[in-house]
Amino acid sequence: MICVALPGLAISTEEGQLTGRGLEGFYRAGRRALSRCEIRVAGREPLAVQARMASADRARFVGTLRTSPQAGPDPDVIVERNRFADGTERITLHSAASRPLRLPVEIVLGTDLADLGAIASGSAGPELPASVHGSGLRWSCATGNASVTAEPPPADALASTGLLRWELDLPPGGSRTVELRVRPDGAGPLRAVGRAATSPLAAAHAEGDDLRVPALLRTSIEDLQALLLRDSANPADTHLAAGAPWRCGLAPADALIAARMALPLGTGLAAGTLRILARTQLPGPGAQSGMIPGPRRDAGPHLPPQCTGTEATLLFPALLAEARRWGLSEQDTEELLPAAESCLTWLRTTVGDGPYLHDANQGGPVRCETQAHAHRAALLGADLLDACGREGGAALRQWAQTLRTAFREDFWIEDRGGGRPAAARRPDGSLVPHLGAAAVHLLDTGLLGGGESAPGLLDKAGTEHLARLLGSPVMDSGWGLRGLGAKEPGFNPFGHRAGAVRVQETALAVAGLAAAGYEKEASSLLRGVLVAAETFSYRLPEMYAGEQRTEGGAPLPHPAACRPAATAAAAGVLLLTTLAGVRPDAPAGTVTLRPVRSAPLGEIGFTGLRVAGAPFSVRVSRLGLAMVEEAADELQLGV
Repeated sequence: MICVALPGLAISTEEGQLTGRGLEGFYRAGRRALSRCEIRVAGREPLAVQARMASADRARFVGTLRTSPQAGPDPDVIVERNRFADGTERITLHSAASRPLRLPVEIVLGTDLADLGAIASGSAGPELPASVHGSGLRWSCATGNASVTAEPPPADALASTGLLRWELDLPPGGSRTVELRVRPDGAGPLRAVGRAATSPLAAAHAEGDDLRVPALLRTSIEDLQALLLRDSANPADTHLAAGAPWRCGLAPADALIAARMALPLGTGLAAGTLRILARTQLPGPGAQSGMIPGPRRDAGPHLPPQCTGTEATLLFPALLAEARRWGLSEQDTEELLPAAESCLTWLRTTVGDGPYLHDANQGGPVRCETQAHAHRAALLGADLLDACGREGGAALRQWAQTLRTAFREDFWIEDRGGGRPAAARRPDGSLVPHLGAAAVHLLDTGLLGGGESAPGLLDKAGTEHLARLLGSPVMDSGWGLRGLGAKEPGFNPFGHRAGAVRVQETALAVAGLAAAGYEKEASSLLRGVLVAAETFSYRLPEMYAGEQRTEGGAPLPHPAACRPAATAAAAGVLLLTTLAGVRPDAPAGTVTLRPVRSAPLGEIGFTGLRVAGAPFSVRVSRLGLAMVEEAADELQLGV
């Protein structure tokens, strides 16, 4: 159970006690400030009866005690613990006894002040000795200090055992609370970005026939808010951390993907993310001039690792172009345009006279998904350049046409089932034939003016074949889209790019299939993710096992998955808002609706979305008809 309000984390098991084992503890900025927090009342541990996430940043644990064995089997003391990501632990004892109680309460504290990486690798050191400090305890080591203060102050504090002790008087039916505050020395109260009035994410709501819809949207937005971080050098700019607990920093490609999927909640997150990444852009001259750097990541069993910097560089101009359609101000657009131009210049320079964008490594493959990202960047980038009166749009469109022609010839594999797109093309011209979720990027073409989708790399027949494949049991696990087809060599239901369900790719598949008119396949994937979301209490992990869904079964968690994760939380927003098909063109003063006509979840309504900088509300009936209920005054409904 992970409470998140970055840079704060609180990681617990469902028992509620922090025992110092594994990852348990309170963290600030990746360092564990407290690893042990065990409570005993009248010499005994409470019996754990419930543990649940109350919100993204708070977990609630309930335990019970019998202080009078003669009273029978019913507990007469309830111990409630509320644990917050900001380092607060609030422990309340409620008495149900008919007589006054005087209860000794002991809390044992400890920490190793280890960083998360050392803990994950099993190299954290032993607990440090404590010293009495004010109304609590303090620990020190060469890399930092941390303290715990208590309110009310304890009657006794023993540094040798890390023990704080109280004698609490509870009248019949009464309650007493002890609050602990855990902080690194010198750190003030945690001010989480998502809790601030200046949060870039709109507090949207959903309602409808399916009660899972409002729960998923609410939890997704809470998780996005919990993962927000400010840029240390420019605090007005915010971005999403990739996920907790493993990736609490900036991952450029993930941050851009999540900001793009979250555009229905406003353009503030996109603007901040783009500004932060523009400052990391590599200067010229040189082959990498204009690139946004990013780490390499595994690409599964059939391809070598790929450069996420390439993906981020291509996502940058596409996100700026679409954010402008959703209502990003002209001032912000003009400020970010030079960085987008540099990304597009890098693309054209790197491609040269050829049709394809090759891997960053010399001799690497030409990947299908990279061509999809490049094609989208070229078309949306050209649209952006034209709208802003800049040159270069015509050349980008011409290259995109060349890429489409070559791709349809070179990347299609004929077979008895009608064919499929290749995953990649090797330097010798041979094709990598496996079917994986990376193919969904061929459906993700991007938003142009007037609510129109940009053309894709596949023709109509190719799109139809791909849609049928994505909707088949080979790819659709019943919980979402597998990362690799179940019949492919190397399939592993837990492989993060070899068979596990990655929520962001499933969301892109649902949106792309719906936009292309393949509502049956889109609806099946959407329903599967909704069932999985219910299992995960609507906090979707970045991935889970791609085993086939069975009656009465449940998706298996992936042990290395971040939860919450930025791309998974943003995918929840995209999955649901796809049903309404909102396609804005704020510069033209129009918004077009392309709802899913089959209304797979019945009637659904959204309030508090943001289009053109103003609240936007839309409702889709059980007949699949969409109606705008609130919008900016200057917006007209497009055809």
